[in-house]
Amino acid sequence: MANEEITKRGVLVADASAHMAALVAVMLRSLGRKDIREVCDASKAMFELNHRSFDLLIIDDALVGLDGVAFTRKLRANSDCRNRLIPIIMMSAAPDAKRIADARDAGITEFLRKPFAANHLLTRLDNITAHPRSFIESAEFVGPDRRRKTVSVGKKARRSVDGLAEAS
Repeated sequence: MANEEITKRGVLVADASAHMAALVAVMLRSLGRKDIREVCDASKAMFELNHRSFDLLIIDDALVGLDGVAFTRKLRANSDCRNRLIPIIMMSAAPDAKRIADARDAGITEFLRKPFAANHLLTRLDNITAHPRSFIESAEFVGPDRRRKTVSVGKKARRSVDGLAEAS
């Protein structure tokens, strides 16, 4: 839908295939999302992200202009972009373990292997909502915290402020 009402929960879908972008938009609408924009290349995606706020970016790994990993690195590094902190779900038809790790290290929040069903998308959306991750900025990484769970190490295993182990 070209003239959808802009809402606070907008989603940008970026896929080289207009048919796949439309299919993802249909899935999102079936899940209750109303404000969905579809683009087919990296330059249009970056234009949209620089001109209005979105709550989510769903991007294909094989996006025209920049692949999804390079696009994500560029977006996360752009401190002037209003959407640099948004959750990003990457889709890919044939990812291997290295590509998934590269996506995670670029700042991807969630990953979907194509083909997928609406319930797979819903699982990723629910995970983003239920378990938001802190945004990390360092010399080597900009993006959501790559750790998926918090582990309690207990009092005995913690270090004291001065760097010495606490005695119990």
